[in-house]
Order: sequence, then C-alpha cells, then structure tokens
Amino acid sequence: MSSSTHLHKTPPNFSVDTSLEAWMMEIRRYLHQYPETSYDEFKSAGFIQQKLNELGIESSGGHGGTGISAYVGNDKSGDACVALRADMDALPIMEQTGLDFSSRHDGIMHACGHDGHVAMLLGAASLLQKNFTGPGRVKLIFQPAEEHGNGAAQLIKEGVLDGVQAVFGGHIDTHFKTGIITVDEGLICAHTDPFQITIRGRGGHAARPHEGSDAVVAASSLVMIVQTLVSRELDPNKSQVITIGSFQAGKAHNVIAEEAVLKGTVRSTDEIYREKTIGGLKRIVQSIETMYGVDAEIVFEDGLPAVVNSARATEIARAAAWDTTTVDKVISQGFPSLGGEDFSFYQRYVEGCLVRFGAALPEPVGPAHSPTFDFDEKCLKYGAAWLAYAGWRWLNTNGRPSVSDTRIKQS
Repeated sequence: MSSSTHLHKTPPNFSVDTSLEAWMMEIRRYLHQYPETSYDEFKSAGFIQQKLNELGIESSGGHGGTGISAYVGNDKSGDACVALRADMDALPIMEQTGLDFSSRHDGIMHACGHDGHVAMLLGAASLLQKNFTGPGRVKLIFQPAEEHGNGAAQLIKEGVLDGVQAVFGGHIDTHFKTGIITVDEGLICAHTDPFQITIRGRGGHAARPHEGSDAVVAASSLVMIVQTLVSRELDPNKSQVITIGSFQAGKAHNVIAEEAVLKGTVRSTDEIYREKTIGGLKRIVQSIETMYGVDAEIVFEDGLPAVVNSARATEIARAAAWDTTTVDKVISQGFPSLGGEDFSFYQRYVEGCLVRFGAALPEPVGPAHSPTFDFDEKCLKYGAAWLAYAGWRWLNTNGRPSVSDTRIKQS
C-alpha cells in the first residue's frame, strides 16, 4: 500500500440495526431451506447475486463453477484491496432439527453454519456499501465447496486473489456463547489428510473360512491397530486424530467378503508428527498383508494445509473484534481445532485471519456436521459487523492497528 495513503483513525459505525438483522435472518433461513452441496450451489449463487443487486453492488459469478465475487469501494489508489470470504455449501445429511425452516432438499442440510456465513457477509456488504470510506476496495468472496475441501484452491487458480493483500473470514461455533469472538495468532485449524484403504482377500463360503482370506477380519483388525499410532507412538502433547469414518465390505450374510474399503482422515497440528502418522499408517497397512494373507493398499487424497493466522492480520482481526463487541468477549479459542478449513489455501498466498463467532443456543443442540445442528441467529450481527470492521481496518491502517489503542492493555 502507498505510505502516503490517508489513514482514518476512527472507523465508521458498522453496528447492525434491527432492520439489517432481520434481513440477514431471512437470508439465512432461505438458504437453510434450500441447501446445495459442494459445486452444486447454483441456486444459492443466484440468490446471493440477487441480494447484492438489491444493495446496488455489481457482482460476477461462475468462479469455481458457482462462486461469486464483488467489490465495495471505487478507490483504487495504491491498488489497496482486502478480501472477506464466506463459504456457501451444505452437507449430505438428512436434517432432524424440526425447525420451521428445515431443509426442503432431502438428504442435504446446512449443518455447519455456512448459511449463516453467507448472511453475515451480505450483512457486511450492506454496512460497507452505506458507510465505507477509502482508501482501496473490499472484495467479497462467496466460495463454493469448502466441505469438499478444495473450493478455495479452485478460486485461487482462477485468480480470485489477484490484487488482494489480505483475507479475513470467520466460522460460527456453538462451543462459545453468542457475542464471543475468538481471535488467535498462529495455527488454529489442523492439517487434514483423507485416505482410503482397500483390502482384497479371497471370498468363500461362510461355513468354510479356511478356504478364503476374510477381508472383513483383516480390516477390522486394522481399524483397532491404527489407534495405537496416536496412543503409543506419538507425543501426547502433540494433538493428532485418526478416524475411520467409512467401512464397507460384503454383500451377503453367508459369504466371506473378498474386499473391504475403509475411508478415514488424519488430523495433525504438528508437521513432523503428521509425517510420522502418515508413515505409520502405511507401515501398518503393509503389515496387515502378512498377518492375514491379503493384499492391502492405502491411498492418500489431497488434503488441507493447516490454518495459520498471520501476526498482522490477527492484530487487525482483534481490533475489529473490539470494535464489534466488548473487550472481555474477545478471547482465545484455546487449543487448535482438529477440524480442517480450506481458508488455509488463501493464507498460502496472502496474509489472513480466521476467527470464530460464538453462537451457542440456550438449549444444547447437535454438534456441527450432525442432523440436529443449529445455532443462535443473534450471532449474525456480530459476524457482519466484524467482517466490515476487519476490512476497513486493514485498508485504513496499512495492515496495523494503532499501538496507542488502550484496549490492547485490557485484553
């Protein structure tokens, strides 16, 4: 950015009034009723563009198939540009919340809060459109396929970050009370490495197991053995998880299965132990061949890098959180999450920070990615305001908050 750029010391008022809050709730509920899975968000994209048009914001579509981008602000001085990102896809889950606005698409549900993320970014777009003062521009990114794991990477290939210096985003989190915003520098979400293991034995009659090589027995043993990697071979101070999420084998009760297919994921917060875990998994799969007289193969799919918040972007994010809520409600999330987030791809190219928006309901609901997941819609106003403040602050402080901010001493 140009060092001669005029810096505004006091941000505009980006607080959300009742009218805007109601508008965001309507958006969230519409998207919740009509969820679409990764790379199939065509109607969602059209709806988002309609809402941007209502705000007087021009947009372009088709990024990564269904992604939307738009700009707020016309000041291109110094080519200053900051991006705000929301993901927009749902999950292949049959909803069981009983909400009045439950999914109308059988087997598809917004079970991770992405409907809320879109509503927040549209809310931020409204705030910025009414109150934004330069320099520079704010780029709005509505991203497909976060759940698939590579939507961000696809958009980056297509140039969505061209001219962007920093990116900010947030995630709804029902582990925290509404009004809380967690801000942390460094690693906050894990490396993710999905894998598939195929075990091929020799089929036969269920009454004569000695004539075959039972893929189910071999695979069952493997499921239990891989857990010893975490419990006995890795430093307990380094968070790791190995989960087998899918086990498919056999077609009849009286036939020895000749093939079993396991699908799972490795989650790691340490690069060294990530490599040890992957190596250990490969070793165990090879040993199953000898133990049970089967053929076994493991294939790792493209995973996600860890989300690592940069120092400068985290400073801006924290100042924006103070602008949004009270200082005592801006906290650390604690230990890094073992969840994955493709926001990490943006951070490979530009500085960035991902935060969490507290959204706990008074009564417990199912966790994220469950059929009973829900969140407190009051979080929408905090997310919209924070996004607007984060974008404004990056552009108006050259990527650094004021060192004289007295709130730093209170945090």
